[in-house]
Amino acid sequence: MTRRPRKAIIIGAGIAGPVAAILLKRAGIDAAIYEGWSYSTGIGGGLQIAPNGMHVLAEIGLASELIRSGEVADAFDFYSQNGARLGSIHRNMKARFGQPAVNMRRATLNEALVDKAWSSCVEVHFEKRLARIEDRADRPIVATFTDGSTAEGDFLIGADGVHSVVRQHVNPDGPRPFDTGLVGIGGFVPRSLLENAGIGPLIEATFGQSGFFGYGFCSPDPAQGAMWWSTQPSHGIDAATFRAMGDQRLKQHLRDFHQGWRDPIPRIIDAAENIVVTDTLDVATLPTWSRGRTLLIGDAAHATSPHAGQGASLALEDAMRLSLLMREDEELQTTFERFEAERRPRAERIVAIARRNGSTKREFSPTGAWIRDRMLTLLLPLTSRGMDFMYAYNPCEPTSRPRTSTRRDPLAA
Repeated sequence: MTRRPRKAIIIGAGIAGPVAAILLKRAGIDAAIYEGWSYSTGIGGGLQIAPNGMHVLAEIGLASELIRSGEVADAFDFYSQNGARLGSIHRNMKARFGQPAVNMRRATLNEALVDKAWSSCVEVHFEKRLARIEDRADRPIVATFTDGSTAEGDFLIGADGVHSVVRQHVNPDGPRPFDTGLVGIGGFVPRSLLENAGIGPLIEATFGQSGFFGYGFCSPDPAQGAMWWSTQPSHGIDAATFRAMGDQRLKQHLRDFHQGWRDPIPRIIDAAENIVVTDTLDVATLPTWSRGRTLLIGDAAHATSPHAGQGASLALEDAMRLSLLMREDEELQTTFERFEAERRPRAERIVAIARRNGSTKREFSPTGAWIRDRMLTLLLPLTSRGMDFMYAYNPCEPTSRPRTSTRRDPLAA
């Protein structure tokens, strides 16, 4: 008798969810995705997918498409707010790591992943906000949604991001997201603005006495082909309050905050429209990533602040590694423990780097900012080499069994 395929319930249609569904289907496992928000296009700011993440996009057949609709970034150049060059990192990525780093709109990536899931015969349901999970022995696992509908499967994957509801099921008394004290403000401007300033195919980033400003090309679109972002201390004002200001008041806030900063930052601010504001959140280390037949992946498992540029790529890695382990057809508990044992050390190392990098974007005294800039000039070459482990990792390589589990004992000190 032919055994029916196992079925995965996947909560979240951001990055990890659709890719996990696509790859699980390839492994012979049915998958259905349930997303709390309605389907929409054009939402969000820009992001960069690093070489490690691009390996996964190549595996599912999307790398070339997203390179065409995005922009390869050949380096990351750093400056002080008065224009002094502090250094450069991450050069020759494709030659060194097999894939380039690619800037793109988050919306472009999300739309491509959902379309790929649909074309892979994955069920994708929108406006399905998770209410609870029931996991009882000898029965399917059941997800109940706030509209009263339910979904049944053999296991459930929580890919629902930093505000994960699934995380609360796995770790009922576990940590919750906390505000890091920084706010991110960003959007898109015409390509010509950077082209006329002589900016090449790279990211330029500027450290101020307080805050940080970055920009680079992200698509061939002449009208909105350059992305920009400002990271700054929030001073207790949350993203919702900033968003309520509207674009004109936000632009004036940005002009005031970045007054006197190097060109083309003032012109980028003047050209900005449809500004996006986000809180910069973090989540403390979780005691465990799984409970029964439920597993967390992506930001639901190891939310990271954006300061290492690895959140999306780590989510892509998780989806790839999980699918490879699921192919081995072991008991779910064994598979989930192996997944956590493999992924936790790498994820936590990168989360720690992001936290450290975020500390350089806070408010300094004039002397403190001068010292930081001198230290960056000296340390950037070492920092670049120290981050190579992130990009050199190829998540598409065959699995290897970890010798020991890294599952955390929630009762341990």
